[in-house]
Amino acid sequence: MTGLLAAITEAWGEIRVNRVRVVLSLVGVFLAVFAMTTITAVGNMGRQIIGESSERAGGRPATLRVDASPMTQPTPESTRETAEAFAAAADRHDVRWWGQTGSSQLTVRFPAGTQLVPATTVDPSYGPMHRMIVTDGHWFSAADDTAFSPRLVVNDGFLTQLGEFDAANPPTVVLGGDTPVTATVVGVSNPTGSDPTYPQAWVLNSAVARWNLSDPAYSSSPSLEVWVPDADVDALTQALQSEVQASLPGFSVSVYRADAGAELGIVDAVLAYGVRGVGVFALLLGGIGVLNVGLVTVRQRIREIGVRRSFGATGGRVFFAVLLESVAATFVAGFLAVMLSIILVSNFPLQAVLPAGLTLEDVPPFPVSAAVEGLLAATLVGALAGLVPATMAVRAKVIDAIRY
Repeated sequence: MTGLLAAITEAWGEIRVNRVRVVLSLVGVFLAVFAMTTITAVGNMGRQIIGESSERAGGRPATLRVDASPMTQPTPESTRETAEAFAAAADRHDVRWWGQTGSSQLTVRFPAGTQLVPATTVDPSYGPMHRMIVTDGHWFSAADDTAFSPRLVVNDGFLTQLGEFDAANPPTVVLGGDTPVTATVVGVSNPTGSDPTYPQAWVLNSAVARWNLSDPAYSSSPSLEVWVPDADVDALTQALQSEVQASLPGFSVSVYRADAGAELGIVDAVLAYGVRGVGVFALLLGGIGVLNVGLVTVRQRIREIGVRRSFGATGGRVFFAVLLESVAATFVAGFLAVMLSIILVSNFPLQAVLPAGLTLEDVPPFPVSAAVEGLLAATLVGALAGLVPATMAVRAKVIDAIRY
């Protein structure tokens, strides 16, 4: 232990003596490690942004979608049969997160006149499963599912024709034609990719059935969405296909994965290998600079090395001391690069630079693996760059070194 501490102290002393030359040689290593760690962290954020956008469209990993279409024209009876079969299948497999969704049109009596508004019929679970962002108010809850009047979540286009939104005193609007009912707006949401200027609404399936809000001419058959672990996807796909088909004779049933799990895996691979490839190339260039400085330093210290060898310093001690100088320098450069990367990424105003329509709900923490990889890469480059100067120092003959 004493020998190791002595070697480290000696190596650090030599770095301080040649600090200007060492600092210049470490610029490449510093920039390479900084680029590796920063791009990896930013890549994680980019992957999260892509993932969240995908989840809002297709659901969280892994989301299975079950479609069942009657061979004839859909009727209220066939829609009811489909909904019952879906609920029974979800309960049978004890799925925690599931819901039914469909499309319809609501007859909305705005102050300026009656208008047909596209609506998505959902269950309360739709919000968490699709990462619905509600800018005002709240998404549907269990209380809304059992309320005495329909509840709506609308977009800005709907709200523009209705008036301002106040969570303490939510606005109301009359729905329906022959049997109108007053609905309450409980939230405002503008999904990515939709036109916020055109009225759009979300309404609960229970409210549609209870108050007969949908027009069969504009309604689609409901679909079942289940959010399950990746490991259960294959088995549950086959089970739902056979069970729902058996429950709905005369229907065309299809079960498929709706989320973009495989595509996100490709994005991860491209980011990982691309970043590492650029980082390795930059580190090699930085290592060449460290190697050149090490060779020059050993040549300048060859007489000193010869004197030490004449006083009994072993070849291993000389080799380790010279090698440790390079390793210590690159480790310090890597450590400073990682610290700067952490500070920059942690305090970067991401939301201010994101394009309109893109959001990051769950900001990922700085990846510990990126910091560890940066430090290990810097240390490895220092070890490789120090091998040649250390070998040259050991092979120098004592007499020739003293005469140098």
